[in-house]
Amino acid sequence: MSKSNVLALIDAEIERLQRARQILAGNNGFAGRGFIAGVRRKRRSMSAEAKRRISIAQKRRWAARKRAGR
Repeated sequence: MSKSNVLALIDAEIERLQRARQILAGNNGFAGRGFIAGVRRKRRSMSAEAKRRISIAQKRRWAARKRAGR
């Protein structure tokens, strides 16, 4: 290996270690949770069967409250 190659490898390692130190020290340039512009998260969808089960359970709760109120 030539002297310039060794120096380039050392410089790259120093750069990597400095970035790791910044991250560990907590001053990595981010004030909080960031987000990537233009990327939208997919909304979770509920299956028809799950909606049906929730609907039935809620109707049972309403019926129980109605019976208890009499």
